[in-house]
Amino acid sequence: MINQPKPLKKGDTVAITCPAKKLPHEITDAVKLLESWGLKVVLGETVYASYHQFAGDDALRAKDLQRFLDDDNIKAIFAARGGYGTIRIIDAIDFSLFAKEPKWIVGFSDITVLHSHVYAKYETQSIHGQMPLTIPDGTKPSLETLRKALFGENLIYNYQSELKSRNGNTTGILIGGNLSLLVAMSGSVSEIDYTDKILFLEDVGEYLYSIDRMLWNLKRAGKLTHLKGLIIGGFTELKNNDIPFGQTPEDIVMAHVKEYNYPVCFNFPAGHIVDNQALVLGKFVNLEVNDCDITLTYL
Repeated sequence: MINQPKPLKKGDTVAITCPAKKLPHEITDAVKLLESWGLKVVLGETVYASYHQFAGDDALRAKDLQRFLDDDNIKAIFAARGGYGTIRIIDAIDFSLFAKEPKWIVGFSDITVLHSHVYAKYETQSIHGQMPLTIPDGTKPSLETLRKALFGENLIYNYQSELKSRNGNTTGILIGGNLSLLVAMSGSVSEIDYTDKILFLEDVGEYLYSIDRMLWNLKRAGKLTHLKGLIIGGFTELKNNDIPFGQTPEDIVMAHVKEYNYPVCFNFPAGHIVDNQALVLGKFVNLEVNDCDITLTYL
């Protein structure tokens, strides 16, 4: 049974914590935005903490997240940013109270660790979307999808891809996030069952050969075989070697899934991009791909 956190309502209290990298500056704009939605905002100790590249040491970051998971007054938890570090604390977190009364966990990139864990262990939905650090640069449409996701309003996405996709119409539970982190979850208690799911992938700053290698990991582990569909979001700031790899990211993806029949689409507006639109992970969706016209509808 899939657990859906309760929609937010005006007057609710939400928290901001840093389970990974430290903040480079204040997040005043994000707090103002959340308050403009009628929410009360509590900042964790980690918002101000610094320990090497992290927002405090592992113990502090785990304690901060645990505090908000256990507090009944907190209705949603925003990761202030990604970076690296969530995997270092995930096994120190007790999700028992969260499992009984789930609340929205919001973030992307390194926060894929939390998305994957809460679905794999507790079949609980979460939101892949803009974080306080990225909110000032986020497009208005992306911030509006975040608000809609939090407040339980209807979400439907229709866009024109610059790249021809593989056609099809399919329904399934949406999972995924950052490719590097999903591969890092392989073989752990935080690994999701990919069977009959619609998989969303994004990544940033990787070498092309590394994208290929990570997809080989998923393929050899059988993760790509029984999907219902594949959604490719932003693959940004990718790097090549002095001797070029010879394939685009799209070429790499299609080479790995060419023998399967499910629909595949590219350029979905989510990932390390300013138009990072919110996705509710763990929820049933319908994906319709018709050449360059893509529609994703929440059911």
